[in-house]
Amino acid sequence: HGDAGARKYAEWTAKACRRDGIDFELRECKALELEDKLNEANKDKNVHGIMIYYPCFGAKPSFYGGNMDDYLRDSVAVEKDVEGLCHTYRTSLYHDVRFLKTLSGSVTSKKCLLPCTPLAIVKALEHLKLYDSSLPVGERLRGKTVTVINRSEIVGRPLSAMIANDGADVYSVDISSIYLLKRGKMIETKKDVETACRGSQVIVTGVPTKSFKLNVDWVQPGTVVVNVSHFKNVDEKELLKIPGVKYIPLIGKVTVAMLERNLIRLVENFHTPGKETKVVEAGGRIIE
Repeated sequence: HGDAGARKYAEWTAKACRRDGIDFELRECKALELEDKLNEANKDKNVHGIMIYYPCFGAKPSFYGGNMDDYLRDSVAVEKDVEGLCHTYRTSLYHDVRFLKTLSGSVTSKKCLLPCTPLAIVKALEHLKLYDSSLPVGERLRGKTVTVINRSEIVGRPLSAMIANDGADVYSVDISSIYLLKRGKMIETKKDVETACRGSQVIVTGVPTKSFKLNVDWVQPGTVVVNVSHFKNVDEKELLKIPGVKYIPLIGKVTVAMLERNLIRLVENFHTPGKETKVVEAGGRIIE
């Protein structure tokens, strides 16, 4: 589809997989053939993980209603969804369900997958000791405030949910609104973006335009700033003048590592010889 960022991500993925002994195949097709090609991959027993390099259709109308890219995300088989963006994984994330369930509702030992880019950001924050490992899982960001300037289905929305699930107060910002997220609940707030940023220990920017720049006057000393946009959403030189600021300008290579991590989890959950798990469709795809 000509998106430079998606092409670069595909190149990084191919290079990392081949280096680590993972077979990587880039299948390209015309836009209107994509659904059929996806279904072929879903049924191909030699394929253990599938990802689609979005955006494919963007805001173009979809015959299936809503957005065609969203439809495609939900069409990836749960046992092959290496991006963790299909209905089952997405719904589990937003309800803080960390393990897959059987049709009867009992919880299994199989962990749900998490979206690669948000997971990469979480791992970076863990590395920087933002997470308090002395606290229980689900509480390790207790007392932290985070502002995420992006609410896309691929990055901003799942990232905000993941961080809120770990105990933080999260301000989710897009072009026309700002919400406070607490434990998966979106709450209307009267705070503006400046106030949210000034009170945050972490600010994540993912605005896909050259014109947007985070106002560095809003960034407090010691803040962690993460840029996930293909564009530089902040003046790095001015930002790094602020005492104690930690700046992550790119997250792509960590994202590829999380993609490989998710693939390993898919193999463990569904594709280990002799331990294959049957998958059925019931609302979202869940295991039996």
